[in-house]
Amino acid sequence: MTHEPQIKDRLIRQYIASPDLQRKLYKRSLLIVVLSQIFGGAGLAAGVTVGALLAQEMLGAESLAGVPSALITLGSAAAALLVGRLSEHYGRRLGLAGGFFAGGLGALGVIGAAVNHSVLLLFISLLIYGAGTSTNLQARYAGTDLAMPNQRAKAISIAMVSTTLGAVAGPNMVDVTGHFATSIGIPALAGPFILAAAAYILAGIVFFIFLRPDPYVIAKAVFKSQQSMGQGQGADEAKRVSKSSNSGLIVGATVMLLTQIVMVAIMTMTPIHMKHHGHSLGDVGLVIGIHIGSMYFPSLITGVLVDKIGRTAMSIASGGVLLLAGITAAAAPPDSMLVLIIALSLLGIGWNFGLISGTAIIVDSTDPTTRAKTQGTIDVLIALAGASGGALSGMVVAHSSYATLSLVGGGLALLLIPVVIWSRSKSNVTGENASLNS
Repeated sequence: MTHEPQIKDRLIRQYIASPDLQRKLYKRSLLIVVLSQIFGGAGLAAGVTVGALLAQEMLGAESLAGVPSALITLGSAAAALLVGRLSEHYGRRLGLAGGFFAGGLGALGVIGAAVNHSVLLLFISLLIYGAGTSTNLQARYAGTDLAMPNQRAKAISIAMVSTTLGAVAGPNMVDVTGHFATSIGIPALAGPFILAAAAYILAGIVFFIFLRPDPYVIAKAVFKSQQSMGQGQGADEAKRVSKSSNSGLIVGATVMLLTQIVMVAIMTMTPIHMKHHGHSLGDVGLVIGIHIGSMYFPSLITGVLVDKIGRTAMSIASGGVLLLAGITAAAAPPDSMLVLIIALSLLGIGWNFGLISGTAIIVDSTDPTTRAKTQGTIDVLIALAGASGGALSGMVVAHSSYATLSLVGGGLALLLIPVVIWSRSKSNVTGENASLNS
């Protein structure tokens, strides 16, 4: 035990001295992130698919159907802050593993709440369950720690696209998990949370066991070494970030905040809207499964586009696609599965464009010494934005209609355009190709 610090220091020095070792660790870390995201995607799908329906069943009030989404996102806000701080001080491994373990614990609590019909336990458990959602998103940063600037969006997208497997499978297992739950005396709507608990715990185990050496710890050490010598990527990055980091942080955060509000608001009320018009739980699972697939599956293409044509262009595209999603959802005949699938697919794609371009802007605007803490803080704001969208969505639909909610959400997405145009006039910190190749 007494030799562990010396061994760790010697290992870090080896990575500092070897770009080849850094490249190998980057690829290995990305593979570990991919594996964890497959499990994490299955975990986050439960709350999205049946959270609102479970709350409506237990509370008996449609106007409160958005509360689960709000609680999950509030819990994810607190977790984002904690995971960011843990990662800053101890590395990604402990931060991400701890967040996923908390999410699994929350899912188990939701099951207990459903069995005992305890609203208080449900609310507490949904808050804790939100840690898994936040951690699943923060895991995307682990793939960028050792990436070159012109690889960052692609690294983010590889991490996100791997979420598709679990995220699509989860909602489409609603009936299966529901039948299994009832067979062991658990309410059917709590069934998906059995899958969520197992998935989040497995994702945490993957990070805890395999994310060694920690890519964030190595990235900070390499950056500090290069900066002290005034050469290499670390020195170049320090100069670039210092030019206009504040405007980049503002723009990146705004892009992700607006896309999160719009996506969460419309997505939260879609299952309620469908149930009101005679759709089965299986139909709801199919639509939400395709929606979540659309949030993550386009990521490989999105990452390449963000790196090639620029952060600004893809942020503007995000606003346009979300507007189209809102219009389509508002115009969809209530009994039309096809049009709802198209609307929710567009909603997922627009969110995907915004999240990847916004995340790339944030990574471009920070250096490794403070990156994890800054990323965690911004993810707090994103989670709070989602909480607001989820909470207000039920009230809007209760006092107006699903169509109104969809149109308001689509209109809100248009605010992305003036924000990113302002950013382009302010600086090049958003990481367009010219700056990446300079």
